[in-house]
Amino acid sequence: MDEKKFRALLFQEQMTHCTIPSPELASDVLNGLLKLLFHQFSDKTYHNQRSFDNAYRNVKQRFFDLVEAIHDDLGIDCERIVNQFYESLPKIRLMLLDDADAISEGDPAAKNTMEVIRTYPGFFAIAAHRIAHQLYLLKLPYVPRIFAEHAHNLTGIDIHPGANIGQRFCIDHGTGIVIGETTHIGDDVKIYQGVTLGALSVEKSMAQTKRHPTIENNVVIYAGATILGGKTIVGHHSIIGGNVWITKSIEPNSTVYYSGLAQKHTKNGD
Repeated sequence: MDEKKFRALLFQEQMTHCTIPSPELASDVLNGLLKLLFHQFSDKTYHNQRSFDNAYRNVKQRFFDLVEAIHDDLGIDCERIVNQFYESLPKIRLMLLDDADAISEGDPAAKNTMEVIRTYPGFFAIAAHRIAHQLYLLKLPYVPRIFAEHAHNLTGIDIHPGANIGQRFCIDHGTGIVIGETTHIGDDVKIYQGVTLGALSVEKSMAQTKRHPTIENNVVIYAGATILGGKTIVGHHSIIGGNVWITKSIEPNSTVYYSGLAQKHTKNGD
């Protein structure tokens, strides 16, 4: 194809309206939401309620514009999604404060929760996920994944917005973590860098099935561990050592680790 025909082809495609909002607009909205929820994300100081209320309304309007951009072709009820999402913000913020406390308490290097919120990539990834997950539950297309990929790009932590994550979630370091769409994580779980919670099969026919593992309450998963499969359950109060490969369920109160070239599985207290 010569250059003139190629340009004409590109022009025809450019004339086609894209219902997926730009990553730049979506990322701007996400950052605006985080700055309102936590002053640690913002360099701006509000000296009165009126100026803050104006900023709050501005972010809400930009969020509405983001949702409305995909409305025409998909028939989305913009007002319902925006209103229900904003009604969920107090709960999301409380969950994130608990996450920040869990990270601060679990990391000896953390000075306080303010440092965690301001500087820790794990907290940023969790915050983006909590917001993206709520929009995923509201069945808003495209935007949750764009939010998740924005956080992935900045932190190296890849959490699908469909993943269900409980309270007081702690990510330490975090680079290289992958958490799949149908993963279910309980409360008080701590995960280190390089952990994969993935699927045994990536066949398209399995799209509507549970493909990713369940991690029960009070589990610690150390660096480089790989846990695969929708039927795989890691029982509560278990410790998963670094670099292990798990495709079968682990009983509660277990420890799984490598000793030499062999993987070992023990019940705590045995």
